Amino acid sequence: MATNGVSSTSGPAKESGEHLIPFADAARYWLKLGFINFGGPAGQIAIMHDELVDKKRWISNDRFLHALNYCMLLPGPEAQQLAIYIGWLLNGTWGGIVAGVLFLLPAFFLIMGLTWTYAVHGDIGWVAAIFYGLRAAVIALVLAAVIRIGSKALKNPILVGPQTSSCGYRHPAARML
Repeated sequence: MATNGVSSTSGPAKESGEHLIPFADAARYWLKLGFINFGGPAGQIAIMHDELVDKKRWISNDRFLHALNYCMLLPGPEAQQLAIYIGWLLNGTWGGIVAGVLFLLPAFFLIMGLTWTYAVHGDIGWVAAIFYGLRAAVIALVLAAVIRIGSKALKNPILVGPQTSSCGYRHPAARML
């Protein structure tokens, strides 16, 4: 058994005969993440890293970054893929399914509520001001997440410049400024 809270085997903890993270604890975490995972993939990944690696120590930093690299190579939303993979790693197949569902549904319902609020009341001055402020807050969260994850993922200082410029060009938040 590894000291980072995850089995030292390559499969999930459940398949190795260990169940180190209780399923209910993991499900509560994924539900919480589903409610606070705004800011796009950079913000979502930063939240997962902060909670799962730094605070809860359910997965090692190296394993997290290794999984993140694979998720970024695959087509599709890398933050959701990462959540599903870590859920599978911690609690097997059902852990991955629960992580994927709870990663999406709470945010979906919150966004639907915010969309309805903006569509119905967006012409009211104070409502428009709140949404304008939320946009600035999301941009700040994304930039903070990029800096935090980038400082841990980019180990070669020569790569910082090209990677930063390519992320700034591609990220939709950069175009909102």
